[in-house]
Amino acid sequence: MILIVLLVTAYGLLVKRPLEHMLAERRARTTGAVEQAHAAIAAAEARTAEYEEKLRKARAEIMAARESSLKQWSVERDKALADARAATTEKVKAAKSEIDVSVAAARQQIEGMSAELSEQVLRAVMPPGTLPEAAR
Repeated sequence: MILIVLLVTAYGLLVKRPLEHMLAERRARTTGAVEQAHAAIAAAEARTAEYEEKLRKARAEIMAARESSLKQWSVERDKALADARAATTEKVKAAKSEIDVSVAAARQQIEGMSAELSEQVLRAVMPPGTLPEAAR
């Protein structure tokens, strides 16, 4: 019986205490490693959020620059269209003016020729000697 007590005491001193001490140390290290992993994950999430915010700001700046460029191009296009319309309007006015001059000249020519044509028609239709004084 003494041998059993001595054996249990020796087991407790030589095996159980060092084993429990080593297991407690491992548990502490494992818990510390888990805490470090959680801290690393939290830091990574913070960095990710920071990068996402920077990315959002960059996208907003790009969109603002794009909007500005589109507005500028729109203004330039509108100005070019207005210039083209003005030039076209001037060309149309010049062409109308030329047409009006041509119409006036044609009317004068027609009026000048109408008397002569009416006299020729009278000569062709009326027998000779019956023509009025004005047609002779």
